[in-house]
Amino acid sequence: MANEIVKLVANKANISEPIAQIAVDTVLNFVKDKLPAGVGGVLDSFLGSGAAPTSSKTTKKDDNLLGEIGGMLGGLLGKK
Repeated sequence: MANEIVKLVANKANISEPIAQIAVDTVLNFVKDKLPAGVGGVLDSFLGSGAAPTSSKTTKKDDNLLGEIGGMLGGLLGKK
């Protein structure tokens, strides 16, 4: 999913993909720094695999948090 975000940013901002990668990395690191401890790994898993973690060990709180993260990222990308 991260590659899709990079391509989207590159297209929307009319910049090269390497520059878009820097922008996306910067924003994601900023967001991860603002999340509660341990949640950054959930975000990494979500973005790295292209889907939310499917482990049975996720809790309702994890699911709600993933929904909130998705909403924040959608807002950053202009989707509501």
